[in-house]
Amino acid sequence: MSSYKRGLVVGKFCPLHLGHELLIKRAQEACEELLLVSYTKPEFPGLEPARRETWLRARFPQAHVVVLDDARLTALCAARGVPARTLPQNDDDGELHRHFMGWLCWKVLDLPVDAVFTSEDYGPGFASVLERHYASGPVAHVSVDQARMLVPVSGTLVRQDPHAHGAFLSPVVRADFVTRVCVLGGESSGKTTLTRALAAHFDTAWVAEYGRELWERQDGVLHYDDLLRIGREQLKREAQAAMTARRWLFCDTSPLTTYFYCVEMFGKAEPELARLAEHRYDLVVLCAPDFPFIQDGTRRDEDFRARQHAWYQAELARRGIALAILGGSVRQRIAALAGLLQRH
Repeated sequence: MSSYKRGLVVGKFCPLHLGHELLIKRAQEACEELLLVSYTKPEFPGLEPARRETWLRARFPQAHVVVLDDARLTALCAARGVPARTLPQNDDDGELHRHFMGWLCWKVLDLPVDAVFTSEDYGPGFASVLERHYASGPVAHVSVDQARMLVPVSGTLVRQDPHAHGAFLSPVVRADFVTRVCVLGGESSGKTTLTRALAAHFDTAWVAEYGRELWERQDGVLHYDDLLRIGREQLKREAQAAMTARRWLFCDTSPLTTYFYCVEMFGKAEPELARLAEHRYDLVVLCAPDFPFIQDGTRRDEDFRARQHAWYQAELARRGIALAILGGSVRQRIAALAGLLQRH
């Protein structure tokens, strides 16, 4: 039997770390329903509401998740027919935050709570305000690991260096802090060799070119429908690899390449594949065709390589995507990229 009908956990979750997750899990175990509310004003760069909502829904799909900024709150109030307010500032008086949360649960969401779960010393006062003004019965406070003995971490600490404190993040959260580097290049430009070498040099994961894998498995034949399948699978494998990558993830090609080959081979592409080709990376590098073309029996010719290289340059420029062109030996390319990564 659950101890409480509806529990409440409030936090910035910037980012969501394992200390937060311990608190939320304890609340879930004790309640029939759980309301999770996240807001922060001002916002922290790179920790926007949509990202926090994705984390919370992925980790706690059974909870009622509400992630707010002023625009979201205004839209929520309009949908519920309630006069809108703005979020309190992070450094506003604690009493203002308590009454704001009571108003949100009672008047806007129509989800009054009978228990508040926190890891902070403001918890008892928070529960008292809710009980006196925004509930029809008692509101309990449940403290969870306030001394940070079970999970010795804080959001401030993780924000300072998410990679150094990655052990305190679940894989789905940690993956969002991985710098994704896409390696593009025409045929016989050293793209795959470089991607593999980069992963070894930086001791992290890389994503192989699924299109090549499928082409080999089908004895050198690709059908029109295969190209969309390739684009989908490439991004699926990227997402999986990001869960285990360390700081950087190197991707051998992207759906943009798949889109190029689809149009080249069939003169058209599915709208979904065109959308997949818009997928963005933190850094895009293009291998220069600056060494002799090597025909391995599967490639076109040197003229095609030059045309493909030019297409990448023009298409990326059209899309407003900056790129770095890497030339020289594998060692020289790695050294050049290492300098670029210091700025990411």
